[in-house]
Amino acid sequence: MSIRRTMAVAAMAALVGASQFLLASTASAEIKIGFITSMTGAASSIGIPYSKGIATGAAAIGSVGGEKLTYIQIDDGFDPSAAARAARKLIEEDKVDILIGSAGAPPSLAAAAVAAEQKVPFVVIANVIVPGEGANWSITVPQNPTLMVAADVEHMKAAAIKSVAYIGFSDAWGDLVYNALKKTAEPAGIEILTNERYARADTSVTAQILKVLASHPDAVLTGGSGTPGALPHIALADRGYTGPEYSTHAIINNEFVRVGGAAVEGVIAPTGPMVVADQLADSNPIKKVALDFLALYKKVNNEPSTDAFAAYGYDGWLIIADSAKRALATGAKPGTPEFRVAMRDAMTTTKELVGTHGIYTFHLGQPFGTDERSRVMVKLEKGGWKLLP
Repeated sequence: MSIRRTMAVAAMAALVGASQFLLASTASAEIKIGFITSMTGAASSIGIPYSKGIATGAAAIGSVGGEKLTYIQIDDGFDPSAAARAARKLIEEDKVDILIGSAGAPPSLAAAAVAAEQKVPFVVIANVIVPGEGANWSITVPQNPTLMVAADVEHMKAAAIKSVAYIGFSDAWGDLVYNALKKTAEPAGIEILTNERYARADTSVTAQILKVLASHPDAVLTGGSGTPGALPHIALADRGYTGPEYSTHAIINNEFVRVGGAAVEGVIAPTGPMVVADQLADSNPIKKVALDFLALYKKVNNEPSTDAFAAYGYDGWLIIADSAKRALATGAKPGTPEFRVAMRDAMTTTKELVGTHGIYTFHLGQPFGTDERSRVMVKLEKGGWKLLP
C-alpha cells in the first residue's frame, strides 16, 4: 500500500472514529431518570398509579433544552432490599442522573440511602422524611403529614370534638401520622386516647378496633394508605361505630373506595387540590394544571384518573423537568457527576412551581415544599370526593 493510500485510509478511519464519538456523545447526553415503584406487593394499589402518573409526565414533557428525558422503571415489589438493589443498578449500570420513587416508606428509605451514598438526587413520591445525609440529596413531593393532619384537627375542633382514637400502620408512615397528631391535637385541646397499629399485610384488626371502641372516642383517625387503609374503617362499621371517621391524603385511592364500600362512606380527609379540581375556584392557579393533567392522563392511560397518587408521580416529573432546565444552564453535561450535583442544586432550589397537588418551593435539607395552598378537606359521598368548606 502506498504512503498516500495509507494516509487516506488513516484519515478516513479518524473521520469515522470522530463521527462515532460524536454520535456516542450525543446519545449519552440524554437525561436519564431511574424510576422505582411497587407494581406488585402490598403497595401495588399505590405503585401502579405512580407508574401511570410518570407515563403521563413523560408524555407532557419529553425533552428539556434539546435533551431527551428518558426513564427506566423497576418494580421493587414493596421490598426495601429490592428497592436498594434497584437504586444501585440504576445508578451504577444505567448511569441515571436522578431517581424517583417509591410506593411507600420502607422501599423509599432504602433507595434514598443508596442515592445519598452515590450522591444522586432523589425525588421521593412516598410521604417520608429521609434522615441523615439523605436529606441533602432528596425532596418529598407529597404534602407534609403535619400540615395535612393539622387540617383534620382543625375540622375536629370546629366540630367540638374533644377526643380521638388513633389506629395506623406499624411502619414509618404510621409513625409520621401519629407524631403529627400529637403535635397538633394536644395544643388544640383534643385528647388522643389510643395508638393502635397494624401491618399492611394484616387481614384483621379486630383486637385493635375493640381497644379503640373501648376508649369511647368522639372521633377516630386512621393512619393507613391505599387498599390496606380501608381495613380499620370496615372493622369500625362491622361493630356499629357511627361517629366521625378521619384519615389522611394517603387513602385518596380508588381501591380504598372499592374495598371499603359502604364502610368508608362519610370518611373525611385532607388531600391535594387536584382530587377535586373541577370543584376549585377558577382563581386557584392549581386548577388549570390539575385539569390539564386529568385530560392528558386519560389520553395516555385510556382511563380516567381515580386517585391522588398518579398526580404525585406527575408532579415529580414536573419538578425533574424544571430542575433539568436549570441544571443544563450551568453547563454541566448529563451522565456526569457534575450534572448530578447540578440537578440536586436545582431540585432543592425549586421556587413556586405550580403542580397538580400544590405550589412547590424547596430548600436544601428541608424535605417538604408545600404550604396551605396544597391542601383541601374532602368527604367521601356516594363513592366520590366532595370538597368541604
